[in-house]
Amino acid sequence: MPSPAAAEVIQWSRGYADRHPLAALRTLGGQVVLAVRAFHYLATDIARRRFPFGEFVEQATFMARTAVVPTLFVTVPISVTLSIQFGLLAGQLGATSMAGAANGLATIRQGAPLVAAILMAAAVGSAISADLGSRTIREETAAMEVMGVSVIRRLVVPRLAAAIVVAVALTGFTCFIGFLAGYAFTVILQGGTPGSYTTTFSSFATVNDLVLTLMKAVVFGMIVAIVACHKGLDTRHGAAGVANAVNAAVVQSILLLMVVNVLFTQMYLILFPTASF
Repeated sequence: MPSPAAAEVIQWSRGYADRHPLAALRTLGGQVVLAVRAFHYLATDIARRRFPFGEFVEQATFMARTAVVPTLFVTVPISVTLSIQFGLLAGQLGATSMAGAANGLATIRQGAPLVAAILMAAAVGSAISADLGSRTIREETAAMEVMGVSVIRRLVVPRLAAAIVVAVALTGFTCFIGFLAGYAFTVILQGGTPGSYTTTFSSFATVNDLVLTLMKAVVFGMIVAIVACHKGLDTRHGAAGVANAVNAAVVQSILLLMVVNVLFTQMYLILFPTASF
């Protein structure tokens, strides 16, 4: 027989494993199942012309209106900061004409998709989880299931499609604003040459980089939508549960975005080694 202290430690360890690692695995499994079902309904509804296009347009408009201004105000200082750092580095190496190439690679490959995705997670993901969490605690989702209306088909699918479309649009918008901000700072404020900036930018930021960025945007939008919808539909314990769901959705989305971004970048460098800087 273990001592009381040892028994308490064993009980605490089992409780910790159930509260954290096992709970994390259950959450991840639930999100994978939700993603599979959502994409299944999305494909079948489009094929059968039953896709809720009105809800999709409404959600896409809401997401774009919510995220576009914060994305703009975050993109400009990040692009200027990158221009400062790469401009100083290029000056120390005696290659000031390469500032456009460095800024282009940093903006298109990493900066644009990450900024758009993080703003999507913070602004759009929190709104989705709060909306679905409020519906869940008011038992609206349960009532829909009782009436034979699929919650995933009616609520999750249009938000998933809208999040993917808006994520791609925001990423393109971020690339454009990042290029303009880097160009303005390098050429106007630092006295760089416009021709060398645009030439090196277009030479090193290739079409493959843009394709990689758009692929990231699609996956990032999917991650934000699935995590936010799952957290919202899994809300419990009243209004406090809604707040916890929103917080968990934002934190988990950003963590997954960072991990997936590392995997995408590494796979890109392995598959296209000649396209690296």
